[in-house]
Amino acid sequence: MSTPARDRTVQRSIAPKLAELSENVLFGDVWERSELSKRDRSLITIASLIAMYRTDQLRGHLNSARDNGFSVEDIGDVITNMAF
Repeated sequence: MSTPARDRTVQRSIAPKLAELSENVLFGDVWERSELSKRDRSLITIASLIAMYRTDQLRGHLNSARDNGFSVEDIGDVITNMAF
């Protein structure tokens, strides 16, 4: 089974520049901007991953959503809404 840490290690070994950009630009800049809360960013990300059927990335972002203020019930509501 894949884990976020293992996925990042694999990504870093195959595409080190992409890993660097993800860490520095995406997580170091975009996710830290104040225009949207991290909770809002999690909502957008979860909905987008569901819409694109990117289940491989969804688990890690669901865990992050919990850290960003989502309850299990909130996540269930997002999934239910996206299903329809």
